[in-house]
Amino acid sequence: MRIEEGRPFPLGATCRDGGANFALFSANAEKVELCLFDHPQGPEVARIALPEYTDEVWHGFVAGIAPGQLYGYRVYGPYEPRRGHRFNSNKLLLDPYARSYAGKFSWHPSLFGYSLEAKRAPDLTFDGRDSAPYVPKCQIVSGQFDWGSVGRPRIPWSKTFLYEAHVKGMTKLHPELPDELRGTYAGLCSSEVIAHLKSLGVTSIKLLPVHQVLDERVLIDRGLSNYWGYNTISYFSPSMRYFSNSDSKLEEFKGMVRLFHEAGIEVILDVVFNHTAEGNQFGPTISFRGIDNASYYKLANNRRYYFDTTGCGNTLELTHPRVMQLVMDSLRYWAEECQIDGFRFDLAVALARSGRHFSQNASFLDTVMQDPVLTTRKLFAEPWDLGEDGYQLGNFPPRWTEWNGKYRDAVRSYWQSGKGHVQDFARCLLGWGDLFDKHGRRPWAGVNFVTVHDGFTLKDLVSYSEKHNEANGEDNQDGTDDNRSWNCGVEGPTDDPAILDLRDRQRRNYILTLLVSQGTPMLQMGDELGRTQNGNNNAYCQDNEISWFKWTEIDPRDLAFYEFVKGLSRLRERLPLLRSAHYLHGEMAGETGLKNVTWFRMDGAEMAEADWHHHEMATLGMMLTSATGQVLVLCNGHFEDVSHVMPDFGESTQWKLLADTFRGVTEPDEPAIGGGRSVIIPARSALLFQHGDP
Repeated sequence: MRIEEGRPFPLGATCRDGGANFALFSANAEKVELCLFDHPQGPEVARIALPEYTDEVWHGFVAGIAPGQLYGYRVYGPYEPRRGHRFNSNKLLLDPYARSYAGKFSWHPSLFGYSLEAKRAPDLTFDGRDSAPYVPKCQIVSGQFDWGSVGRPRIPWSKTFLYEAHVKGMTKLHPELPDELRGTYAGLCSSEVIAHLKSLGVTSIKLLPVHQVLDERVLIDRGLSNYWGYNTISYFSPSMRYFSNSDSKLEEFKGMVRLFHEAGIEVILDVVFNHTAEGNQFGPTISFRGIDNASYYKLANNRRYYFDTTGCGNTLELTHPRVMQLVMDSLRYWAEECQIDGFRFDLAVALARSGRHFSQNASFLDTVMQDPVLTTRKLFAEPWDLGEDGYQLGNFPPRWTEWNGKYRDAVRSYWQSGKGHVQDFARCLLGWGDLFDKHGRRPWAGVNFVTVHDGFTLKDLVSYSEKHNEANGEDNQDGTDDNRSWNCGVEGPTDDPAILDLRDRQRRNYILTLLVSQGTPMLQMGDELGRTQNGNNNAYCQDNEISWFKWTEIDPRDLAFYEFVKGLSRLRERLPLLRSAHYLHGEMAGETGLKNVTWFRMDGAEMAEADWHHHEMATLGMMLTSATGQVLVLCNGHFEDVSHVMPDFGESTQWKLLADTFRGVTEPDEPAIGGGRSVIIPARSALLFQHGDP
């Protein structure tokens, strides 16, 4: 088979001129061989040394190669862990730029960089040769797709409503989908799922990781798998797990995006650039480690071990220009070729470290900020990692939004116990502006959530006071113990109507708080219909009915809650004051003579400074004012009913009730309440009113 020198760019395998160009970065390799295959489980049909080495890129052009060709690499170099080198030419390696794969991963001793007997001396190499079935083969794809006239929705931040979902979990149990579409990209974009999202007012679906993933060996040994997908091994290929048709592959993923866009729904990807599935020094050699370990990973001072800020064994070295190029090429690929609308960066602090420490001017953040493609996409940071000074909430630069863990904790604390949490609860209602209101950032810079994938579901939050993770096989030691949950009197399922009523009311309190708070709201998959994980708050390894969305046999209470969520979403869409584009600080609202945000005590008087420090206070009134009207939120976190005096602007003051979490209604048909009148706020409940046309 004829091979020419080819070109060092672009990296990866690219079809052109009757063949394919192959380019692989490795600064420390001594030789790179291209291995070709005709079948995912078949033997090599050719092994060709790449003839050229330019700017640390090994490259060559092979005539006669076409889309569909299967390939991998063998990379030669020193095995010297104390210098950071872990080359092993016995390993068939995946191309970091591969767009698709054929075959499946399978755990076997030869997948390690050492034999099973070498566990006592893990730096020994395995001397045998690979058996073909144990790793998939990279596959060249054409990338052609007809997007037609469908464009990206480009939802304004002030109207963005996120929905976090799992591709498989969302549809695996959907009764109206054929079996072959359940749990797939094609199933996720079905008319049934899209109609459900539209009924909630969702504007943007945020998917848990869809990049190619490898299940950890420890999970396989327990009969489990990495369901969430935060164990990435490829940054350019959609996970093979979610294809309905092995022949369509990338076209099916793009087709999913197109159908969401036709429905006016954005697609956000959760991306894991902080670590790879190769783990620590005991992990498998699949790609990056065998290509150039010393370049791709942050290494400890002794170079033999990894500098791990992720808790997953390794951390990608984004200060290396080629690793930065890999990440940026991946983001642009998904943004341009796959039309993705935004990215949520898992453990984003790990990406923004200059050396060992977080920096707002880290090369990754600066590079993203100046990129003409990515500046048109939504960017979300999980603002922490497990390294030193790893909690950086509020410290990301302009244009970034941040997952607000303080919002979750404060809202849970208030509705769980009320007293002593009013100050932080008020911060939540205003989007925690003291964290984000700098450098021209807007309220949408904080992503508000009460529940998210790594924790309880909303129904479990009000049904369990303790985690129940026994199914994970770790003796219930995994998952956080800081849940701020309350079972309302009985742990787990109950038939007691009083407890069920209280749990329903608490769910309504949480969702009303979420949808009246300034900022970007996010709802977790299935919370709207009472999805439960039976008290498991770390279901990352539960690819089964513990995690999947149950669409049938819905309890009538959960159906009623679904209607309440839909009603609140419509109210949020209708009332611009709940979606303010600017932080509210108590300035005068136009010519109304009123401040744009006012806080009230139960007696109707405006809150004084001393009131905020009253530790027994469990009630709060917040009024937002525009030039045309007001919105009033009254919250009672106490276990007893309270009386609250309504704000009074004169004889024309009339407050219309929009939502009542005690009764579970939105927009009830009842007379308005005059200013200065008292209204009863039932125990552990909230009321939403409007005056005028806010």
